[in-house]
Amino acid sequence: MTISAAARDEAARLTALFRAAGAVPVEADILQPADTLLDLYGEDIRARAYVTADPLRGELMLRPDFTVPVVQMHMEAQAEPARYTYAGEVFRKQETDESRPVEYLQAGYEVFDGQAPARADAEVFAEIAGALAGLPLRAATGDIGILAAAVGGLETTAARKAALARHIWRPKRFRALLDRFCGLTPVPPSRAALLAAADPFAGAGPEIGLRGRDEIAARVEALREDAAAPPLSQDERARLDALLSLKAPLPLALTALEEIAVRMPAIGPAVARFAERLAALEARGVAVDQLGFEGSFGRTALEYYDGFVFGFMAEVRPDLPPVASGGRYDALTAVLGRGRAVPAVGGVIRPELVVRLRGDAA
Repeated sequence: MTISAAARDEAARLTALFRAAGAVPVEADILQPADTLLDLYGEDIRARAYVTADPLRGELMLRPDFTVPVVQMHMEAQAEPARYTYAGEVFRKQETDESRPVEYLQAGYEVFDGQAPARADAEVFAEIAGALAGLPLRAATGDIGILAAAVGGLETTAARKAALARHIWRPKRFRALLDRFCGLTPVPPSRAALLAAADPFAGAGPEIGLRGRDEIAARVEALREDAAAPPLSQDERARLDALLSLKAPLPLALTALEEIAVRMPAIGPAVARFAERLAALEARGVAVDQLGFEGSFGRTALEYYDGFVFGFMAEVRPDLPPVASGGRYDALTAVLGRGRAVPAVGGVIRPELVVRLRGDAA
């Protein structure tokens, strides 16, 4: 796909704005080591990225976004606080809509600052919003950290909580697991027979595949432990549903979250961070009464977001992907920093969508 000169000019305008805000321009290789992303996200990333092989460098991936390589650069430099900006092509497979480009530009703004995370969240949101001023966009926010805290506070086994946490970014799979853990879906007959067997290997044929006998036995034992665990209560399910279905302007959302936290104290610290962010956004001049919060927002984004998330959608073009998106990814810095974490938040804008919306409005 050919990227237009107008889109490249818009990318230059955006990075100039971010440089004026104090960001240092950085670049990242178009070909990235695939093992890093596969370690982070598992094999699922293959469905969304272009992977190739090099006889000397191993598996490589066309850059699916900039955040991971920028984090790696920062963790090596260890300069804090720090702000970065970048612009360039990224590559994503489109499995459901062939009209969407597989190669497009991103221009981004990233902040690494552990002194005042709430102010950093507000700074990134305000800079992205300011760069998009005048366009017919609807902004929405969410908080993956609140949902993760809710899952971590459930009264169930560690294995079940880990499974739900792993699938926060896959809403259908998350819902299927929640239904199963609440006892709302029956155990498949084949699994029930396997778990009831005194010797699950009785009558089995020769071993095939990559899993050995010990690994299979451990998996069967884990399934038996899960089957013996009591179901999640309907009260806990109702609280999770209330959290996931919450949609309201930020001040009203905070009130609702504080009420949910009375019955779900595990989310208390995350709700307190939400309140700090709300105050920081107000201090930045953001009209928080007009900014929406959605409990499920951000759950289909890349899986490194673990706190505040946001997006800007075209009101007049609901067929378009988000014009801008971003969020907090503290846990990613810990993984790429080999245990040394630095609170970080960032956002990206798609310049060609900005150009298209300006053209539509002309």
